[in-house]
Amino acid sequence: MVAPKDLLVNITSSINTDIMNFFSIDCSMDIGSLFVKTKSKTFSKTLQSDKYNNDLLMKQILDFFVENNIKFDDISQIFVNQGPGNFSGLRGSLATAKGISLSKNLKLFGYNTFIWSCAKFFKKNNFICSFIKFREKYFIKKFDNNLNSSSKVEEITREEIIEKYNNKFKVIPKSLAKYFDKKILKLNNLAIVDLNHNELEFLQIKGLLNEDLIKPLYLS
Repeated sequence: MVAPKDLLVNITSSINTDIMNFFSIDCSMDIGSLFVKTKSKTFSKTLQSDKYNNDLLMKQILDFFVENNIKFDDISQIFVNQGPGNFSGLRGSLATAKGISLSKNLKLFGYNTFIWSCAKFFKKNNFICSFIKFREKYFIKKFDNNLNSSSKVEEITREEIIEKYNNKFKVIPKSLAKYFDKKILKLNNLAIVDLNHNELEFLQIKGLLNEDLIKPLYLS
């Protein structure tokens, strides 16, 4: 059963997030973020795109840890956003995450914004369309109710979204909603969701994060 549109926008996750300690890096878009969960406490920091090169990003991470009295010994896993997004941000953040993972012997997992947007809808909808707009183009990726991918990332036009997906359940990140056409934002069964780093833990528990091949997800 798909919830009414007005309820979907403000839906609250009921995911249990008291299980693991982790560090998450998201440098996919102009506004990025660092997030740590340790000892049942969470800490976060926003980043501007000019901090995404390797040296500056590592300094931001070290400063973030010092400011919040966090040590790498406090975490066991690193999650890093593989995209889609800015080339320099993805390249810098993945290289930094891999470097920390190797030097501190921490497990590394990758995720993408498409599945991140869908995390709170696990087992709630039989078919989910995740949309992103990047560099004036729209892209879609489809998932089943277990959040297993049922399609590759595909470019799609504004007209196709409006004509073919009006009654399909679909999600877009709240941070990107301002870039979407107003007609798309008025479609039925649309969830505009906050991207919550805590929900990455749930995706990892369900085996939905990448572990073997952590590489950027680039869009043409």
